[in-house]
Amino acid sequence: MDLKNMAFSESNQHRALDGRFAQSHSHIAKVILLYSHPQESRPLEHSSTISETFFQKGQRNSNQSSIVLLAGNYLVKSLPERIFRKLPKSFSRYEIPACGLLNQLEYEARTGRTCKPPPQSSRRKNFEFEPLSTTALILEDRPSNLPAKSVEEALRHRQEYDEMVAEAKKREIKEAFKRKKIMKERFKQEENIASAMVIWINEILPNWEVMRSTRRVRELWWQGLPPSVRGKVWSLAVGNELNITPELYEIFLSRAKERWKSFSETSSENDAEGISVADREASLELIKLDISRTFPSLYIFQKGGPYHDVLHSILGAYTCYRPDVGYVQGMSFIAAVLILNLEEADAFIAFANLLNKPCQLAFFRVDHSMMLKYFATFEVFFEENLSKLFLHFKSYSLTPDIYLIDWIFTLYSKSLPLDLACRVWDVFCRDGEEFLFRTGLGILRLYEDILLQMDFIHIAQFLTKLPEDITSEKLFGCIAAIQMQNSTKKWTQVFASVMKDIKEADKNNSPALKS
Repeated sequence: MDLKNMAFSESNQHRALDGRFAQSHSHIAKVILLYSHPQESRPLEHSSTISETFFQKGQRNSNQSSIVLLAGNYLVKSLPERIFRKLPKSFSRYEIPACGLLNQLEYEARTGRTCKPPPQSSRRKNFEFEPLSTTALILEDRPSNLPAKSVEEALRHRQEYDEMVAEAKKREIKEAFKRKKIMKERFKQEENIASAMVIWINEILPNWEVMRSTRRVRELWWQGLPPSVRGKVWSLAVGNELNITPELYEIFLSRAKERWKSFSETSSENDAEGISVADREASLELIKLDISRTFPSLYIFQKGGPYHDVLHSILGAYTCYRPDVGYVQGMSFIAAVLILNLEEADAFIAFANLLNKPCQLAFFRVDHSMMLKYFATFEVFFEENLSKLFLHFKSYSLTPDIYLIDWIFTLYSKSLPLDLACRVWDVFCRDGEEFLFRTGLGILRLYEDILLQMDFIHIAQFLTKLPEDITSEKLFGCIAAIQMQNSTKKWTQVFASVMKDIKEADKNNSPALKS
């Protein structure tokens, strides 16, 4: 039998191998079915369509033990795997021979002798490290139609290959050691959290007012609060000076829902007449937009997420509770962090009281005069702790508002990894607004060497989006090195002095005094 009669054109082959070839019997492939019977073995040649061979179930002889589809070496090599995945399960025990030449297969069928494939090279099986195929190409022999490698070249390739394998082993060992170290630190951290949790629950929280200011509690606080007690400690530390109750929250939430309903019904009228800035900021659309950008990688605050409605409710209720402040971009991050650690009503109470603190109120109400006083106080400690970087920033006229506003507005929850931001919140609840600016100086200290090599644009870009690999140990080590004391004056004293100086300067420059 001639192999040329077995082959067919490439276009016909693709049609025959397509899932729809059962509908077309015009494309014929010679198929040889070798039937093996218990008593004798004899080949039987049969010509049929591939579709009949593959898909007509129940037409195989019950005594048949193996079927070999032969369409020449070209067909066997080009037959895609997807065709075999579509075959009935009973076809899985039949094999397509590795030898593709028809004369060898006919010889097998007629004589009963097997055609042994040539022995495969086991050169690479001796290696302990199995390299990538691209790496191992250096050891491959040249094709037969090219000159063979010289002994020197082969030795050089062997040496280069061994060096690559050794380097890969060294890198793998280094990575394994690093993973082991990380796991060890994680286990140690979990043990510390478990032991600290017992102390917080059994000793500190029952005696909160007595123990909160003790040295032991402050040191334990600095190490980070256990997640199980974090929300409770935050609530106690922030307090509830506004005397908000869960019932009050429900009242403002119902008002917000009514307002959203009326807003959706009259939005077209408002667009025609024009609405105030406060109304636009309190609108449902702005809150919706900001929620969709809150911790997008977590997928829990976006529409359809488990905390979307809770975050939406807290922000809406706050805009009704404080219409003088309204909704300001960045509030969603603060509310989201509180939701992750507190129940809904408790999160709203903490949120409202937190935003009522002097620093947060000044920023969210965009009180420029107060914001400038905070920036001026920050620069006093900036120059005191990082004089070289301070002068570098001054040379580019890079002012604190460029990077501090985003940090303060979101309390670092947008700029830092979430677990690290929560630890910053822990100490912020202990030390107050001073720690927010101390954290900013800690970040500048951590990246001082990098920032000194940058210009204005690159510094602004870097501080707007901090590296994601920042760790709590490195950051808090830099924060601890920052001294919040200037000429024996602490933060509150320096801030009061700055306020006094600015007030006197405004008084001296007033038009009434000049006249």
